Amino acid sequence: MDWTRVCRLQDIPVLGSRRVQRRQGVDVALFRTADDEVFALLDRCPHKGGPLSQGIVFGKSVACPLHNWTLGLADGCAQAPDVGCTPAFQVRLEAGEVFLLQSELESLATDLRAPTAGPRIAIAAV
Repeated sequence: MDWTRVCRLQDIPVLGSRRVQRRQGVDVALFRTADDEVFALLDRCPHKGGPLSQGIVFGKSVACPLHNWTLGLADGCAQAPDVGCTPAFQVRLEAGEVFLLQSELESLATDLRAPTAGPRIAIAAV
């Protein structure tokens, strides 16, 4: 397996997150729990595409900042009664360094686009 170092554990705030930019697709959000476990999810809520990296981390869950959906950090799945999942990425923590699997960075959900803020206006051809 080809693991890629993405940051140090101390780069992720306790009960916070950091984003990892990919060459293609939506960023990956890294989350750190109170007991220094690290999880990685696609930075996109399955509900309306909200940026999970801006959500509130509690226990082993994150609350989406848009509509407060609660997603499990281990599997990316919404807690009932909500339904849906966002892709979860494998994480390896070694000697204070955080690694993600390169093959997943290059293949998981690369076809999804990041949400855009605000309404879009189509400009007619002149």
